[in-house]
Order: sequence, then C-alpha cells, then structure tokens
Amino acid sequence: MKLSIVILTCNQRDFTRQCLASLGELPERADVETIIIDNGSNDGTLDMLRDDFPTIRVIANDRNRGVAAARNQGIAAATGRYVLLLDNDTIVTPEAIDALVDYADSHPDVGLCGSRLVDADGNTQDSCKPYPGILNKVRNVLGIKDTHHFPTDPDGAVEPCYIIGACQLIRREAIEQIGPLDEAIFYGPEDADYCLRMTEAGWRVRYLPHITITHLWQRATTRRWLSPLGRKHLAALLYFWRKHRRYLR
Repeated sequence: MKLSIVILTCNQRDFTRQCLASLGELPERADVETIIIDNGSNDGTLDMLRDDFPTIRVIANDRNRGVAAARNQGIAAATGRYVLLLDNDTIVTPEAIDALVDYADSHPDVGLCGSRLVDADGNTQDSCKPYPGILNKVRNVLGIKDTHHFPTDPDGAVEPCYIIGACQLIRREAIEQIGPLDEAIFYGPEDADYCLRMTEAGWRVRYLPHITITHLWQRATTRRWLSPLGRKHLAALLYFWRKHRRYLR
C-alpha cells in the first residue's frame, strides 16, 4: 500500500461527506486506503458513512478521544508507505494528493509535508507557522497578523516551524522513528509538537505553496477560551510549552 488517508470526524456529517466526495476515485485505487476515525458522533455520521461510502474503513469511538488519540488509531491501522492526515472540513483533489506524494517520493529526507490551504473564497490561510509561543497566541486572540519569514528551498518549498494538522503527509519511516502523536494533547497543538519532534529527529518539514487544498476551517476554540474545549486547548498549550521548555518564540 502506498498511501493511507486518515480523516478524523466528530458530529460534522455534511463536511465529512463533502470531503470524502472530493477524493473522487482515490479510495478505489489499489494503492490507496481511506480510514475514517469517528470520535463519538451522534448526528448520523456513521449512518451516512455506511450508506454512502460502504467501502471506506470506519473506526467508531464511543466518545471524543481527542485529536491526537484518534489520529493515532488511524495511523496504527494504516498500512501505507505514506499517511495523509486530513481534516474533515477539507476539499481536496486527487491531483493535489498525488502531487504531495510525488514530492515526498523525490525528497526522501522530508518526513512531513503539507499543501497551501485556501478558504472557500480562495484566500490563503495561515497554515505555515512559526513556533506557537505565548506572543503568537496573544496576537491571534487580538487579531494581529504576524508576518512570517521562513527559509525557502530552490524549488519553492518553505521550511516552517510547523504545518497545521489539516493536511500533513507523513512518511512511514519517520513515524516509526519518532512514534505516534502525543496523546497528552487533547486538542492542539499536537501538530506543532509532531513537527518539532520530526525536525529534532533529523527529518525535514516542508510547506508546498504550489499545491492547493481548500480548508473550510471549523475552528472549535475561536473566542471560546472558557468553554470545556477551550480549557482543554489552554491546558494542552501549557503542557506543550513545558515539554519543549519554550514559552515565547
């Protein structure tokens, strides 16, 4: 198996249907498998998956296990040389996914890469990120845009600190070396943690602006820091900063 596509969903039936439909014929290819991890949905998602996508493998949790733990279930079940983590609110094309795999094939020192993400209007999202320290989080809350300047390879690939988890293509050898996502992080910044561990282990992380995927970005914690999920996100940030011994940049 060359490619395993792992998609996490929780009570977003219509987004999940749209994402899976955008895969086109990819799930039917002999070298591709698609795995859905459902984190305790009660909105009819499982019925939709059974009726509309009967050939796709579904792992159904009876509760929300968090992003890292659920994605680890998908990674553990995957058999592909590459694992593509996708948010269920993405709209992809088979050509974009093939381009990510082709880049990874031709750059064996890249452990993780991701595409440019755009919103429904075609505006580029800020998915190529610096270290998520306190200063950057304060800017995000205040709506202050931070200009990032990252090294760029001759072929245009960008070297960020991390790429958000909405679209991450990960090499199997890198997964075997650094292990699974950190399940102590329930929701964010498990993506930053994984990219940092990747580079610390000697693998390169690359953002590919010439490949585009649409991300409708259902951000769960926007302006809801006192909600249960917002508190879990804050606890995850504190854990992440302590783990990496860096609170600022």
